[in-house]
Amino acid sequence: MGSLQIYELESDQIPIVTDWSRREGFAPGLGDIEIYRHTDRQGLWIAWLDREPIGCIAGVRYNLDYGFIGLYLVVPHQRGHGYGKQLWKHALDHLADLTCIGLEAAPARILDYAGWGFESSSMTTRWSCFNKGELDDLWGGLPPGLQVVEGSDVPSEAVQLYDAQREPSPRPHFLADWLGHQSGQVLALLDENGNCHGFGRIRPCLLQDGEGWRIGPLLADSPGLAAYLIRKLQQRHPGALLIDTPGFNSAAKELMLTLGFRAESETMRMYRGGLPEVDLTDVFALACLELG
Repeated sequence: MGSLQIYELESDQIPIVTDWSRREGFAPGLGDIEIYRHTDRQGLWIAWLDREPIGCIAGVRYNLDYGFIGLYLVVPHQRGHGYGKQLWKHALDHLADLTCIGLEAAPARILDYAGWGFESSSMTTRWSCFNKGELDDLWGGLPPGLQVVEGSDVPSEAVQLYDAQREPSPRPHFLADWLGHQSGQVLALLDENGNCHGFGRIRPCLLQDGEGWRIGPLLADSPGLAAYLIRKLQQRHPGALLIDTPGFNSAAKELMLTLGFRAESETMRMYRGGLPEVDLTDVFALACLELG
């Protein structure tokens, strides 16, 4: 048996990791892994055993204080040999100097991560529905003074400021790539002064048995505005639809049930280190479980 070699992921290897992610049930969005790589070019790795690629992990640094671990897997026929632990240590070493590291843990792995100093924060729920793509009811429209803008009309600076005040860490590079990607649709809610009051993106994703859509990130001032954005994003995108809601937003569960979604699975958001104090109740959908 040869020794494991861990290398930075190259662009021509992205399809390999995307296929692994699809088979594992991660439901990767089209272009997601390329964005992870752009966010931190040294923070995405692929493991090789002799000449066979067998696993991957992301340990992305958002800034000098905050990072996130995800996209962590070993192909099924190579599990049980300690290769996953080598990948894990590699990612932790890359992020070792950061104040805080986050991840999403499958329920069966919570105790494992706790042994590495990670503490449970809140439960993340994946919701699903079959979207017909023909929704006339947009919950009575928008309040006076707000308008919805799309695509290239979305003001980057206003959205960046809105996001930075509601996430554990500012993520300008990641968010610019995420909202500027050509696949899917991006919407933002603006007032008369150009200030942002909510935004969201829907993108195509790869399911284990086909294709579908994922909404995220989606942030809004209120459940009503979040509902408007979700309904608006659903209108032109029929098919299976997934949304990952954070447990720290107590209004998200009721909103998903009201909109006709059903809970599909759960993961635990965990952190190691001091998490910056920020009000997260306006976050209704995570961008992805792999990078938070």
